[in-house]
Amino acid sequence: MITGKNYIGSQLKASGNKTFKTFNPQLNTENPWLFVEATPTEIEETVALANEAYKVYKNCPGKEKAAFLNAIADEILALGDELLAVYCAESGFPKGRAEGERGRTILQLRSFADMVAEGNWVEATIDTALPERLPIPKIDLRKMVVPFGPVVVFGASNFPFAYSTAGGDTASALAAGCPVIVKSHSMHVGTGEMVASAVIKAAQKTNMPEGVFSNLNGGGVAVGGSLVRHPLVKGVGFTGSIKGGRALFDLASQRPEPIPVFAEMGSINPVVLLPQALEQKSASWATAYAGSITLGTGQFCTNPGLLLGIKSDALSQFVTQLSSEIEKIAPSCMLHPTILNNFTNGKKELQQQDGVTTVAEIKSEIAPNYAAQTVLVVNGKTFLENSSLHQEVFGPFSLIVQCENEAELVAIIDKLEGQLTGTIIAEESEIGNYTNVIAALQNRVGRLIFNGVPTGAEVCPSMLHGGPYPASSDSRFTAVGIHAVKRWIRPVSYQNWPNALLPIELQDENPLGILRLVNNKQTYSHIEKCQEKPSFA
Repeated sequence: MITGKNYIGSQLKASGNKTFKTFNPQLNTENPWLFVEATPTEIEETVALANEAYKVYKNCPGKEKAAFLNAIADEILALGDELLAVYCAESGFPKGRAEGERGRTILQLRSFADMVAEGNWVEATIDTALPERLPIPKIDLRKMVVPFGPVVVFGASNFPFAYSTAGGDTASALAAGCPVIVKSHSMHVGTGEMVASAVIKAAQKTNMPEGVFSNLNGGGVAVGGSLVRHPLVKGVGFTGSIKGGRALFDLASQRPEPIPVFAEMGSINPVVLLPQALEQKSASWATAYAGSITLGTGQFCTNPGLLLGIKSDALSQFVTQLSSEIEKIAPSCMLHPTILNNFTNGKKELQQQDGVTTVAEIKSEIAPNYAAQTVLVVNGKTFLENSSLHQEVFGPFSLIVQCENEAELVAIIDKLEGQLTGTIIAEESEIGNYTNVIAALQNRVGRLIFNGVPTGAEVCPSMLHGGPYPASSDSRFTAVGIHAVKRWIRPVSYQNWPNALLPIELQDENPLGILRLVNNKQTYSHIEKCQEKPSFA
């Protein structure tokens, strides 16, 4: 069901004359579908519709939003194998990857549906009045979170489902009560358009307001820039490069009314390899990390791009074993010729740095748009002195740093930019001797991993997918899991309001039966008279 048009509310429109196509990296040719870039008029219409929808949708009961989110999941599944085929044609990924990512997207939608149906997420907090308190009477105050307005979501190149049209940013914003305008990624517009059709159908079936969701196409940066600058847009979600995320962040900051940009950007995800772990299980860790580095052709934001160890015979053995294991893995296809070109140039730049040695690289001839996985080695002193070695090479690549001692290892971690993940490979008997390493790593990352690989981000409440800049633009928030909703809300306090005029979540009777903090006590009950002594604290 590919039309080559823009979804504006529930309508398909294509009045522009600027067209483009997507690319099939496996076949090394353009896909046949022609897409039309959104015009300035269409952008204005889209944002105006979203703003009108916000006035209604922000008050939509949790159970109705849950029905909408579940309906989106149902409609995506109803697209069946046709959707998977378009996904594969535009990404180069195999069908199994498409099915897995679709499943993750469905899980995200249903998780947010469960959250809003339950209702506790609004963080209702109530402090009842004490008019008899002396010398100053205590006023009645009640607080909860509310959605802040229309949100623009940018599709991610490497996750056409899970971080794009109906992915985590969209699902969390809709759960919060914010209408969403998706700027579809130019590399998988056909996939985005099919998913958008599912969202639109779900909105119609559940009687959501016109404009609660729109999907706009664009082959360059013009459409996205216009959306971020629009005064009725109140927030932005982005997953991609540091360059792209920073450009959006700067653009949003320069508006007369600056707005938040929640960008998940670059990360090389350092892995610390402690000595006893390598002495005991070097071969198994080499196999595990060869698989992690090449998973999805290395096109994960959590790809382990930096391995840190202390010089020893065990570390040397690990380098040899990892090199051998990674060269056994058949190269795979990257998302697009542009991404392959960036990967090739990025690794060549690092290979040409003084003191860097290539220890593994596929040398045989490979198919067009396939990536030759590569591992480099450098000593700790050189890494500390050359900040260009810190840069992310997006693809199947990793740099091993051989440190002289623990002090140099800690110094390297301290000098790293912010990261999504940090991993420690250790025997339990030795980890207690490296508290300085653990503390340094915790200070630089959003997720600490013990004896595992960083690739993969479980969709659950305890997941933190974010980290200090430039891993993300705001380290206080996650892009995965139900707490991602906190990006699209703001708190509001109500002072001395009549009970009947309060939002239903804050009314005395607690008609929704949600968990609330009432006079500093968590309770599902209705409000009783406060027994606090009337004294001034």
